[in-house]
Amino acid sequence: MTVNNLEDLVTWQLARKLSKDIYEISNTPEFLKDYRYCAQIRAAVGSIMDNIAEGFDREGNKEFIQFLYIAKGSCGEVISQLYRALDIGYITDEKCRELLNKTKDVKEKITSLIRYLKQSDIKGKKYKPST
Repeated sequence: MTVNNLEDLVTWQLARKLSKDIYEISNTPEFLKDYRYCAQIRAAVGSIMDNIAEGFDREGNKEFIQFLYIAKGSCGEVISQLYRALDIGYITDEKCRELLNKTKDVKEKITSLIRYLKQSDIKGKKYKPST
């Protein structure tokens, strides 16, 4: 199946939902008064969906894969930041588990997409022969 629009890419859709969830939990007084930490977790989660988008719009598998690896790394950062939020009492154990599961799901989807792109004969829109 070929995806022609970023908005149709399930991996990006899940990253977008995760970003919304992180913004919701970080919009509490505890997070907001800890400005640097709040900005860091928001930047990390934004990096996931933004790098998926930027890679997709490069229209070549090699570049897309490169940006997917950056997005995957940002998932790792969000996971670490969520544990920090739990450890300092900004979120409950239940909320942490919920968001960790969502983040790990996005990370697994990115990994699967990387694997698919590496095995695909399709190299991207910019490599299609002219018609």
